[in-house]
Amino acid sequence: MEYNQRMAETTMGTLVPLAERMRPAEFDRLHGQDHLLGKGKILTQLIESNRLVSLIFWGPPGSGKTTLAMMLARHFDLPSTFFSAVLSGIKEVKEVMARAESHRRLYGKPTIIFIDEIHRFNKAQQGAFLPYVERGDIILFGSTTENPSFEVIAPLLSRTRVLVLEPLSDEALGCILDDALGDKKNGLGGRSFILAPAARVLLVEQSNGDARRGLNTLELAADLAGSGTIGPEHVQEAQQKRMLLYDKDGEEHYNLISALHKSLRNSDVDAALYWLARMLYAGEDPLYIARRMVRFASEDIGLADPQALEITLRAKEAYEFLGSPEGNLALAEAAVYLATAPKSNRVYEAFGKVQKDVEQRPHEPVPMSIRNAVTTLMKDIGYGKGYAYAHDRAEGTTGMETLPDWLAGRTWYEPGPFGFEKEIRKRMEWWAGVKARLRTEKIDAEP
Repeated sequence: MEYNQRMAETTMGTLVPLAERMRPAEFDRLHGQDHLLGKGKILTQLIESNRLVSLIFWGPPGSGKTTLAMMLARHFDLPSTFFSAVLSGIKEVKEVMARAESHRRLYGKPTIIFIDEIHRFNKAQQGAFLPYVERGDIILFGSTTENPSFEVIAPLLSRTRVLVLEPLSDEALGCILDDALGDKKNGLGGRSFILAPAARVLLVEQSNGDARRGLNTLELAADLAGSGTIGPEHVQEAQQKRMLLYDKDGEEHYNLISALHKSLRNSDVDAALYWLARMLYAGEDPLYIARRMVRFASEDIGLADPQALEITLRAKEAYEFLGSPEGNLALAEAAVYLATAPKSNRVYEAFGKVQKDVEQRPHEPVPMSIRNAVTTLMKDIGYGKGYAYAHDRAEGTTGMETLPDWLAGRTWYEPGPFGFEKEIRKRMEWWAGVKARLRTEKIDAEP
């Protein structure tokens, strides 16, 4: 892969990080993700059947998404190209697609396109891959830390398999650290370090399921120790030094946005401002922060305070209009509002439940009463029969059922007790009472 070549290079005399050097090349050297690679599991079946499909690798940082993609590309011996969704634009995407199309016509083989952080590609960029996936010009690999259901366009998602990677277990992380300490070619084996048991436990705990974090901390701890034994004091100091670093494409990016999100959710105003300032100071894209706050307004505040979504959208517009540093204040204002707003994830939870029911029976027919009879034939066969016009009723509603039969009476959304959702609850209860009475009257009126 082109990515392999770049990773093998050194820049200005600086060695490739330990985490990259220790990236396993063979499946039998991989620790963790047994639910994907164990006997009879999906990746094992793909390998044994010599059949490769487009895949989305969804999991937390350091869980092995890129490693698995690179292993599969190497195993199937197909031409491969690495994309960073942060650095690549639509022009570059189209150029690579054209080369992939030409290669398949000449040699009959697809090209593997690996997109790191695919959730950062916008809809147009993601859509550019569709015709090439459909024709078989490319096999698409995408990695993401975000839920693909929300971050990957539906047409592309329907043409791929989503593989969910789990945070690495303590046992797997311990094996990875041991490999790094013993590997003389790529690891620290040539320096004969001894990792104190207490330091090993601390490293595993602080890695939190992230192999990259564990290996990077181990490397810095080894440099601090110099030689001999790496103790817990070296691990602690290494961890403190690493927390001062920030990589927009690495784990600290996700750590800090997580800290901001959780501070907002916990209604901690000062903490939210602090993490916002930390991200801006480190050079994070302010519009990325704005997008995450817009999402927060929908997911964690919802209808408890409908103003939250409008205020965050206006903050985004203000930043686009003013730029930095003036526009940063609009983001700070939005952060304070979000932190102090009443919280509710009831809409988020309700929509998730609805989606599960839709997945269970995605082709349930629309009730005849609410179908639109646009032709005489449609009217003759029952389209629109029994439809009741809400505006004809003094109550402004009817007792008509508007869900498919198997879902009749189903309730997904239950308003919370805070903010505007208290008013929504009153409205829903009133409407429900009216509908129930009208249905009863209809039954009583029937002969």
